[in-house]
Amino acid sequence: MPNGEKNQKRNLPLRPQRQNDKNPAQQTTREISAGFVVFRRTDEGPKFLLLYHGGRYWNFPKGKIEAEEKSLEAAIRETGEETGLKATDLRLKKKFKAYERFTFYRNRKRIFKIVIFYLAETRRRQIRVSSEHEGFGWFLYKDAQVLLKSYKDSETVLRQAHRFLLARRNLPVDRENGSSTVPVPRPRPA
Repeated sequence: MPNGEKNQKRNLPLRPQRQNDKNPAQQTTREISAGFVVFRRTDEGPKFLLLYHGGRYWNFPKGKIEAEEKSLEAAIRETGEETGLKATDLRLKKKFKAYERFTFYRNRKRIFKIVIFYLAETRRRQIRVSSEHEGFGWFLYKDAQVLLKSYKDSETVLRQAHRFLLARRNLPVDRENGSSTVPVPRPRPA
């Protein structure tokens, strides 16, 4: 029987699956994070929020999903922690979800990371960045693209968000709230 095939009676592996225990750098750990591509409307067009981490590294607000937390809850929490934007400051764009997938090394361990991004609009211009960031900026699409050019996955997420907004520019207005957006759900009490 092939490696890892299960015994039908007890649902137990007949043979253990092989792992390369000799070199821990070859073992891969998976991390899942979530965040928002935040934008605000201006006369020049939508401006996207990028957080500055130092050096040449700019990115969207995001962070690890904690135990028992859903991705949207994590995105709201992390965006609040990193920018000061509350759930009530954000208007979630329906039907947008994008992903970054990449591998990197931390302490000689290989990490496969997935980041789930949602899209939200805010009217707040002023941001309060966390201590893990050195600054922020609101950028038109072309300018944000230049800043993210070294990070192809982030550049792709930005492009997807921009195309999503362009395609929905003339959406019919939601009769209940006068918008083509829905409010971001409030986090559940702990």
